[in-house]
Amino acid sequence: MTATGQREDERVQIAVIGGAFAGTLHAEAISLTTTARVSAGVSRSAQTRDAFAARWDVPAYPTLEALLADVTAGVVACDAVSLAVPNHLHRPLTELAAAHELSVICEKPLAPTYADAEAMVRACQEAGVHLLYAEQLCFAPRYRRVQQLIAAGSFGDLVQLQHWERHGGPHASWFYDPVQSGGGVLLDMGCHGIGVARWLKGDIPVVGVSAQLGTFVHHEHPVEDHSLVTLRFADGTIAVINSSWAAPGGIDERLEVLGTAGHVMADLARGQSLLAYSDAGFDATAEKSVQQTGLAWIAHDEAWTWGWHGEFAHFADVLAGRAEPLLTGADGLEILGIVSAAYVAAAEHRVVTPPWPTGDHLLVQPWLDRRR
Repeated sequence: MTATGQREDERVQIAVIGGAFAGTLHAEAISLTTTARVSAGVSRSAQTRDAFAARWDVPAYPTLEALLADVTAGVVACDAVSLAVPNHLHRPLTELAAAHELSVICEKPLAPTYADAEAMVRACQEAGVHLLYAEQLCFAPRYRRVQQLIAAGSFGDLVQLQHWERHGGPHASWFYDPVQSGGGVLLDMGCHGIGVARWLKGDIPVVGVSAQLGTFVHHEHPVEDHSLVTLRFADGTIAVINSSWAAPGGIDERLEVLGTAGHVMADLARGQSLLAYSDAGFDATAEKSVQQTGLAWIAHDEAWTWGWHGEFAHFADVLAGRAEPLLTGADGLEILGIVSAAYVAAAEHRVVTPPWPTGDHLLVQPWLDRRR
């Protein structure tokens, strides 16, 4: 490990950058491991900093530079930073952390442009530190069981994988701004399905990408709110990735696998939830639900079900040298390349094959240009 500063114990010390929804999940997952701890927080919001510091009993800083000054001075220990901030901040924060020999855990997707993602991978390689790609669905217990069944040959040769994730849209405004995000629902949620499909197929590469995109509900924003992407793997398996910010009723997340000898369906969002009714109202329904009375899905231990706990337990083992990473910056870069291909495929109404489109333009730009 490359920790600097006064160590309290031998656990991996991780600073969480960003204290909103994803940052809170990162911190909660880290705190539940036995091998890592939250050592600091960073947030531009004073209110968020105060709340984060009080909850985790750690120092909180307005900038990564301020944190790094204390790390260098030996005031706080840090082995890695976990990025839970808008996409356009991933590259500068990664490059800054790598320059101080700190590993980086980056929330998906890597960056709003392919060139930014390449720079992130390069910076961590040159510094000799980890760049770990945070795709928590590959650690979701239900999906891991599906992967085990596939590996055991339970379904024969795979014919089709289908993943869909749908809800009414993000709450934070930056998701809808292509300069900050790089794209709409395809980049935000389609990368989940693409990541899961690649993981389930192992080393079999994607050799063709086609896509259809549209804006059906959030017309005040330029980016797409519904996407349908089809991948073809080198062995002929088809994957269909259906992602939407245009679906009412809260989050719906499922995986279906069809093979020559069987099939399976895993319902991640509602398979373990409680189906309840109340006239008085609920204080906590499933994520992205806008209905708090009547018939509703009540989530049970969402962070564990969706893979956050398993993801950070694995990352802690990687940072401590006890495990090889399941997902690295190279995986995030390949997924971003496939997303880039999907935007071109939708814009030009064709199948895109490798090598994937690269460059320093926003990933969504080819589709935005064709819409004008």
